Amino acid sequence: MTSCLIVDDSRVIRKVSRHILEAMGFAVDEAGNGLEAIDFCQQAMPDLILLDWNMPVMSGIEFIKLLRSTDKGDRPKVVFCTTENDAAHIRAAIQAGANEYVMKPFDRETLQIKLQLIGIA
Repeated sequence: MTSCLIVDDSRVIRKVSRHILEAMGFAVDEAGNGLEAIDFCQQAMPDLILLDWNMPVMSGIEFIKLLRSTDKGDRPKVVFCTTENDAAHIRAAIQAGANEYVMKPFDRETLQIKLQLIGIA
């Protein structure tokens, strides 16, 4: 089973995302911020990470830069899921190591298309 870590400070977003991903057949774990996510990844690197941009403790950009510099940190596919939609944010996310970008709010169909584009759905 493909594993996914949802990293978002919103419990509601994590719950909705979990529901979508579990219906798609993913095994899902959650983290409320980037620091929790790094700790999780050190224990068990997921196949996919859905990542929020704006979080307390460690932002999504800080997280992905740190993740990509760790052992096996190049392995997971990372999809930014955020309300930041301008070209500068999208470019920054891709340059930092994101594989794809999806706008909140998103539905199952939108997420599934993004995951297909990166070869994980």
